[in-house]
Amino acid sequence: MMTIETTQSRLDDQIAKVIIILMAIGTVFVFSASTDLGQELNLRRFYAYPGLRQIIFFPLACIVMFVVGSIDHRRLSFSRGLLKSFTPYLLVLSIALLGMVLIPKFGTQVNAARRWIRIPLGPTSISFQPSELAKWATIFFLAAVCDDWNFQFKSFWRQFVPICLLLGTVVVLIVIEDFGTAAFIALLGFLMLMIGGAKLWHLLSLVPLGGAGFFFMLHEAPYRLRRLAAFLYPDEHASNEAYQAVQSLVALGSGGIAGKGLGRGICKYGHLPEDTTDFVFSIIGEEIGLVGTLSVLLLFVLFLWLGILVILRSRNSFSQILAAGIVLAISIQAALNIGVVTVVLPTKGIPLPFLSGGGTSLLLSAAAIGVLLNIAKQTHEADAEES
Repeated sequence: MMTIETTQSRLDDQIAKVIIILMAIGTVFVFSASTDLGQELNLRRFYAYPGLRQIIFFPLACIVMFVVGSIDHRRLSFSRGLLKSFTPYLLVLSIALLGMVLIPKFGTQVNAARRWIRIPLGPTSISFQPSELAKWATIFFLAAVCDDWNFQFKSFWRQFVPICLLLGTVVVLIVIEDFGTAAFIALLGFLMLMIGGAKLWHLLSLVPLGGAGFFFMLHEAPYRLRRLAAFLYPDEHASNEAYQAVQSLVALGSGGIAGKGLGRGICKYGHLPEDTTDFVFSIIGEEIGLVGTLSVLLLFVLFLWLGILVILRSRNSFSQILAAGIVLAISIQAALNIGVVTVVLPTKGIPLPFLSGGGTSLLLSAAAIGVLLNIAKQTHEADAEES
């Protein structure tokens, strides 16, 4: 009994430690991957260097995580009224920002993708990715709705369809900018509705729509078909569509068991695109080998296990479904990224949570973990009062 109580009392601390370790690893390897032998350092333009940005974002993310962790997560629910909840405002804000991205005056296009809003900041500027905010706003909103309806979708037209239309609005706005992120949010929404009490035939009605949308997007963008062909036949496309996947395997394979040594990788010198973001896991494999990649995998597995404990021990339905949404989002995204990097899945721009470079993803994911910490903390305090 003492062991169980001790583990429970430290559950939020354990999750925080795992996340901080992941963020620290990410900071080190984003800095390493951003190394350029021919680059001259100009501190006046520090934001142009991914490694320096990540060094700044790391402590900010820790602060955000603990500040949000001190706020009552129940303020995201509808228990005190719809307008007193933070959730609707977050969702409306995210939809408005997703619309702004599509306006050339506000949206910024990078690598043929329009996903960011550029915010001027003195001599430089910072970018913000609204789809990251939309992801968490959608999870929070669905958790609040499912709890408010007592996990019962009684009416197809008055409950299920309006929620799906709202989710579809978010997905459609994102799919114009980023197909991978849109598909990921659609998957999360489907899973949230499943655990939130939606009837099976309600959910099955979405399958034809999802399938039609998928094939339509493939037809509208032929390069997606080429990526799929490159995934199936990498040897035939090693010099074009499969180049990134092949270089990722080269980086992972060349690292061996213990790696080449921190900072001694060579794939980051122009051989592996997106090495600081979507493919930072490859750099970890090259520089500290199988030991490093397995360590990262174990940290995510540990997070998943601790998250499941939070879900099981939560004292109310809202806390349970909210915790489940956060744990699902982080775990599935990590699995998708690692699947892409190891060429188990087709190449798609899904960052590795807490490790990939990028301030929006890191800060908002840290905020979501803060909500999870608050759930774990309140659960322990309630158990302590009863004891």
